[in-house]
Amino acid sequence: MSEYTFKLAVCNELYEKTDFAASCRSLKKAGWQGIEIAPFTLRNDATTLPAERRKEVRNIIQSEGLEFVGLHWLTVGPTGLHVTTPDEAMRKHSWDFVRRLVDLCADLRQGDSGGVMVFGSPMQRRTTGGLSPQQSTTHFIDGVRSITGHLEDLGVTLLVEALPSEQCDVIGSLDEAIAVVRAVNSPAVRSMFDSHNAIEETTPHSELVEKYWDFIRHIHINELDGSYVRPGGGYDFKPVLQIAKDRKFDGWVSMEVFDFAPGAEKMVNESIAYLRDEIARLN
Repeated sequence: MSEYTFKLAVCNELYEKTDFAASCRSLKKAGWQGIEIAPFTLRNDATTLPAERRKEVRNIIQSEGLEFVGLHWLTVGPTGLHVTTPDEAMRKHSWDFVRRLVDLCADLRQGDSGGVMVFGSPMQRRTTGGLSPQQSTTHFIDGVRSITGHLEDLGVTLLVEALPSEQCDVIGSLDEAIAVVRAVNSPAVRSMFDSHNAIEETTPHSELVEKYWDFIRHIHINELDGSYVRPGGGYDFKPVLQIAKDRKFDGWVSMEVFDFAPGAEKMVNESIAYLRDEIARLN
């Protein structure tokens, strides 16, 4: 039996204005295997990206030796999007936009590789218009249900991401995220774990991941302050990674960074070296 190996990726927005092909080349050179894309880095409204450019992006990823992981920061970009608002017309418009992102995600896939969509987007999901978090969550569930058929048809998986209260007041814990997944009840809707977003969880993160393992399809890694993974960063990734290794996790472990100040090259090279060292320490 071959030894388990992690699939390691990076969320691309840390490259900011860098040419897309150059970003891919940098990731591959550092030793990463996959790239996770924030749609707004391709175009403000990425759903309007022409077919030729979609093909070009897919080919660049492949030719540079990487794999496409999926999309995140889904509703950041064009204005006028909010998925839980009491404004029914705006909700429909917003979920139609997400539906078109499903098409984009499917177009960027390489065979059966890739195809997750991480739904965080705190500003476009938080309560507004006097609704309670519970009412807003109901609107979120209804919206996800409206696109499940499309997700299933195209083989794309939507991942409900829990967000801390500092960012958003709708779906604030992994417990709540899994409750949404269960309510939607579709094989194309699952959840994920993000170390930074789990900062308010009172249960040890490894216990949470173990509890909800059957629902977790993706792992985001970052320090608790949202900075890049590195020696001395403070977060111990080994307990969660050990569970993933023990379960032979077939999804991606993807680094998402919110502080770009250190520079992309420094971050992707220091992080991969540190991760490899941490992984080597696992049982």
